Amino acid sequence: MKYCTPQPYPTRSAQSGLTLIELMVAMVIGLVIVMAAVAALTVARRGFTTVDAASQLRDNSRFATDILQRLGVQAGYQDVPAATTVRRNETGVLTNPPPGVSGLNNYSRTATAQLPDQGTARTAGDPGYGSDILVLRFQASETFPGSRVSDRTMINCLGGSNATIPADRSRDDRIVNVLHVAESQGELSLMCTSTSSDNTGDIPPTGASQPLVRGGENFQVLYGIDGSTPTATNPEPDRADRYVRADEIIVPGNTLATNNAWRRVRSIRIGMVVRGPLGSSQDTSSQTLFPFGPAKLNAAAAKGSAFVSADDPGTSFTTPTDSRLRQVVTFTIHLRNFQDQCAGTTCS
Repeated sequence: MKYCTPQPYPTRSAQSGLTLIELMVAMVIGLVIVMAAVAALTVARRGFTTVDAASQLRDNSRFATDILQRLGVQAGYQDVPAATTVRRNETGVLTNPPPGVSGLNNYSRTATAQLPDQGTARTAGDPGYGSDILVLRFQASETFPGSRVSDRTMINCLGGSNATIPADRSRDDRIVNVLHVAESQGELSLMCTSTSSDNTGDIPPTGASQPLVRGGENFQVLYGIDGSTPTATNPEPDRADRYVRADEIIVPGNTLATNNAWRRVRSIRIGMVVRGPLGSSQDTSSQTLFPFGPAKLNAAAAKGSAFVSADDPGTSFTTPTDSRLRQVVTFTIHLRNFQDQCAGTTCS
C-alpha cells in the first residue's frame, strides 16, 4: 500500500517595499538636493545681477565721460565771424558777457531759476547733498561764414546738434548747458538743462531738464585756474596751476570780478559717483568713496585727503547700506578754447 506524501499549502510570495523610515530618509535627501539647487540658482542669479549692473555702470560712466569731455572742449567756442570781429562799445553789446565756464558748489538747480548759475544751496540730508552745478556756454558754427546754416557739429548735453547759429556779434548768442544732480522718476540722476540760443545768460524756468546719466548721485567739479600775472610776452596765461571750488572763484557782489576770474579757468576736474539699482550689490555694508580719487595729501596723510575738503562735503562720500553697486568716475577736461569773450579788450 502506497502512502502519498502530503503537499504543503501554496503560499503567496512575500511583498517588497519601503519602510516609513526609508521613505523619510529619501525625502530628506531630496529636500537637501532641492535646497542646494535653489541656493546655487539664487547665488548665480545674484551674481548675474551684479555683473549686469557693473556692466551698466561702466557704460553709464563711459557715456558721461565722453559727453562731458566733448562739452568741455566746446566751452567758450566762438564762430569765426564772432571771434574775428573787434568787440565795440555800442548799444546792445554786453559789457560783461557771461563766461564760457561757470558753476556753483553744493547747489541744486530749481525750475524757477532764471539764470543757469542760480540754484538752491543743499543742506545735509537733501538728495544729492554735496553735488555741484556746472554751466558750459559755446556758440554753434556755420557751414561757412555767411551761410547762416549750422554745420551741426556742436552738440548740447543731450547729444543733439544745434541748428541755431549766432545772430550777430553784439548779442553773444550761445548755447547754454547746465549739468546738475536731481531726482528723476524716483532715482537720482545727472541732469541736463539746455537752451539752443542765449544772449543774456538766461534759461527759461520751463527749460527742460532731462536725465543724462541715471544713478548719478554725486557730481563734483573743481576748476583749474591760472593764477599767474599776465605779462607783455604772456598776456593770456594758459596753464592751470591750482584747482579750486566754484565758491572760491565767485566774488560776492562783484559780477565783473567774478566773470573775469571764471575767464581764467583752463581745465575742469570732474568726480562722480554713479550707482546701480537696489539689490545690485551683494555687499550691504557702508563705504567711503572719494569722487576725486583716493590720492593722499602726503605720504603720512589719510586716503583721499588730496582733494577732500570740509567746505566741500561731496568730496568724501559715505554710502548708505542700501545694497547698491557704485562706481567712482574721475577725469580732467583741458579747455581748448579761449575763454575771454571780450576778444582782447577789457570787460568793464
